[in-house]
Amino acid sequence: MQVSDFLSQNSVFTSEQFREFQSRHGSGNPSTRKSLLAHYERRHRIARVRRGVYAVIPPGSTPENAPVDPYLVASRLAPDAVLAYHTALSFHGRAYSVSQRFEFLTATAARPLRFRSWQFRPVSFPRALRRTKKETFGVLEAERAGLPVRVTTLERTLVDVLDRPDLGGGWEEIWRSLEAVEFFNLDEVIEYATILDNATTAAKVGFFLEQHRDSLMVEEDHLVRLTALRPKEPHYLERAAKTEQKLVAKWNLVVPTTLIE
Repeated sequence: MQVSDFLSQNSVFTSEQFREFQSRHGSGNPSTRKSLLAHYERRHRIARVRRGVYAVIPPGSTPENAPVDPYLVASRLAPDAVLAYHTALSFHGRAYSVSQRFEFLTATAARPLRFRSWQFRPVSFPRALRRTKKETFGVLEAERAGLPVRVTTLERTLVDVLDRPDLGGGWEEIWRSLEAVEFFNLDEVIEYATILDNATTAAKVGFFLEQHRDSLMVEEDHLVRLTALRPKEPHYLERAAKTEQKLVAKWNLVVPTTLIE
């Protein structure tokens, strides 16, 4: 297998992936690997996205105008990267709006990146998942342009964006995006909300499911399990909301009236 074959099959790749390829099909010498990468970069066959991450430049394109898949870039910015939050909604084809921001979960010290018009933001796994070693709950391996990508399921994403609305695009974007999903495995949603161990988030999930009870086939048992997790005192869905808000007693949640209506 030649280097050209590797490049034709890996439109975005890491230096570690190239090292593994070289070890299997050529020389494992680090100097050889660096020389090859530098050679292909000089010839505009590849472009450096950041140190250790490269995009392949198709014939007839230049490093400036070559098509690059931002989802693949985000998935390669950390060895354990998981596409999440609004990026997961978009990956699954459920985001209401197009975004130039891409969030990925990682346990590494990855740094934010601006590449072309895109912003890539690393986010730490929630503390409760780190504590219980369940970071991979609700993570699936999908495919993008023939390459493996790890992304949160729609069930986990529902809970994640309600937990971190700042990473979901804001409440209107979250509500409209989630309303585009025809089906959720509600047992998985509730199990993940339980693992996340945040009373306010559990109340948000319960409130959303109750608002969409008919369309999502939510049963009373689902709501009962979530009411057991709700906060004991009223919490704000969005404390800084500038619109009128109302207490939804069942969930001990103060909610903007626009979402209630």
